[in-house]
Amino acid sequence: MKKIITIVSTIAVAAVITSCSMTFPVSVSAAPIGNKVGISKTTVLFGAWQVNKNFGIAEAAHNGKIVGGVATVDMKVTNYILFQKKELIVTATN
Repeated sequence: MKKIITIVSTIAVAAVITSCSMTFPVSVSAAPIGNKVGISKTTVLFGAWQVNKNFGIAEAAHNGKIVGGVATVDMKVTNYILFQKKELIVTATN
């Protein structure tokens, strides 16, 4: 019986800590693509509550020290059982 509880507990812990991650394009502009990258991160709890209230393209551009136009915006979403982690990734030349 003790072995069964250990196996079931191990499977439950593995299910809780596993994740699935996807990155997809959100937006593209006419600005040239360069080597500057900015990232804005947040955690979404239970699919409803966003932890970082400043999450967005403006914060990502500020974090990457981008002052001109943003060329591309990508979203990376990592799903866990009870929460998600989201990253907005912006690129620009300046």
